[in-house]
Amino acid sequence: MTMDFTFGARASCSDGHCGELTRTIFDPAKRTVTHLVIESGHHAASGRLVPIELADAAGGEISLRCTLAEFDRLDPSEVVELVQGLDYGSSYGADAVTGYGNVGSMGVGGSASGMGIGASLGHHTPTVTSENVPEGEGEVARHDHVHASDGLIGQLNGFAVDPGDYRVTHILLREGHLWGRRDIAIPVSAVTSADPIIRLNITKKQVEELPPRN
Repeated sequence: MTMDFTFGARASCSDGHCGELTRTIFDPAKRTVTHLVIESGHHAASGRLVPIELADAAGGEISLRCTLAEFDRLDPSEVVELVQGLDYGSSYGADAVTGYGNVGSMGVGGSASGMGIGASLGHHTPTVTSENVPEGEGEVARHDHVHASDGLIGQLNGFAVDPGDYRVTHILLREGHLWGRRDIAIPVSAVTSADPIIRLNITKKQVEELPPRN
């Protein structure tokens, strides 16, 4: 038996709901999941890195062996640091720019790598926001592209993990077109790289011939 961790799955502590799975941190050398990133809605700043040892998955949901108070004391999923030597002045006014064309209070940022530069309202010192990934480890997120040996095949939807040692056994893929989508599990032995695009050593046809995930 494996545990399936699907992106967007609801996560609950022993005393209440705490968010949903948005990213997974993994050890690329051992091919093990080390942390789950659980965030509450669109409030990434309240997200936490949850050690995989605290998590169980069943029925499409994630149960954490901690209380909400203990969850709040876990390492944050994002790190915000001040940038020394820069000053935006007051040119942004009430609406600071965020991401690539979006508007919000956190300033300029939100690249695909999770890096951003910004300044909160009324404060002229810019900040850099980065996703918190332990040194030597990698991350994958919902909708990361999966490429077969002959082209794009779908989007990542999660992982199947051995509950004994937390090794990834399969990647869960959302495959197909709008009217024919299905979830399938691809053995991790077919994965050649995941930095950040997940690449396989099998063809589209071989992927399509895999059975659907029950």
